[in-house]
Amino acid sequence: MKNILVLGAVGQIGSELVPYLRDLYGDHAVVALDRSPDFPAAILEGGPCETIDAMDANALFEVVRKHKIDTIINLVAVLSAKGEANPQMAWKINMDCLINSLEISRQTKGAVFTPSSIGAFGPSTPMDNTPQDTVMRPTTIYGISKVAAELLGDYYYLKHGVDARGLRYPGIISNVTLPGGGTTDYAVEIYYEAIKNQCFTCNLSAGTFLDMMYMPDALRALVELMEADPKNLVHRNCFNVSAMSFDPEMIAAEIRKHIPEFRLEYKIDAVKQSIANSWPNSMDHSAAQAEWGWEPEYDLKAMTADMLKILGKRL
Repeated sequence: MKNILVLGAVGQIGSELVPYLRDLYGDHAVVALDRSPDFPAAILEGGPCETIDAMDANALFEVVRKHKIDTIINLVAVLSAKGEANPQMAWKINMDCLINSLEISRQTKGAVFTPSSIGAFGPSTPMDNTPQDTVMRPTTIYGISKVAAELLGDYYYLKHGVDARGLRYPGIISNVTLPGGGTTDYAVEIYYEAIKNQCFTCNLSAGTFLDMMYMPDALRALVELMEADPKNLVHRNCFNVSAMSFDPEMIAAEIRKHIPEFRLEYKIDAVKQSIANSWPNSMDHSAAQAEWGWEPEYDLKAMTADMLKILGKRL
C-alpha cells in the first residue's frame, strides 16, 4: 500500500484507522473520505480529506485519480440492527459502494479491502469454533450483503485480477468511537455506563456468546493482511479473525474486578437477540494464522483494563 483511500472515514473503524495508517505510511499517503463533513479534528488536520458520497461512482473515480490511489479500504456499511429497519437502503448502500470500489480498482489495477463479518453466518452454521469454510445462510440483509461482498471480491480477483482482500470481523470494541446500529454494540456501551453510572442495562441475554476483538487488534489485522504476500493467500476475501468470545456476564465479571459495585441488568431487544442467536459463539481463525500469521494481542482481561483506564480519564 502506497496511496490509500479510506471510505467511511468518520465511522467506528474509519475514525481510528485513518490516524493509524497515517502513522505507518505518512500523513499525505492516506486520504479520508466520507459523505459527512464532520471529520474528527485529528483526521481533518492530519492529512487530505474528501467529502463525497461513495455511491457516486464518477466522483469516487475522480478522487482516486486525483490522489493516485492504489488501495481502497471500503468501510461503508449499514450495520445489522439498523439494516433490518430499512433493508432496501442497507442493500443499496452496502453493495453500491462495494461495486464502485471493485470497478474502479479493476480499471486502475489497484487493491481493495472490504470487511466481512460474523454476520455473514447464519443459524445453520456450526456455532462453536465455526470453520473457515462452512455453510453461510445469514438471515439479515447485512449478513446477505456481506456474503455477496465476499463472493464479489473473489469474482473480481479471479476474472479481473483485482487484489481484493477481506476479514470476517467479530464485534469490534473501541475506546474512541461509539458504534452505530450493530448487534454487538452492548460490549462497547457497557464500559461507558460502568464508569458513568456503575450500572448497565444489556439488550442481549446472559449466555449469549459472541466473538469480539479490541480495536487495536482489528486495525493491525487489516494492515497485516493487506501487506501479506499474495502467494500465501488462499482465502483472500473471507478470513475468520477473532480474539475472544464472551457473554454479558463474563464482561461484567471482568469489569467488577475494577469497579466492584458495578451492576448488570437486562432488557432484551428481541430484534438484536434474534440476530445474535443466529451468529457463531466462536470462530476458528486457523486459516488466518497459517496464511499470514494472525495472532491477537488482547484478551478480555487486557482489553477491559485498557478500556476502563482510557475511558476513566476521558469521561
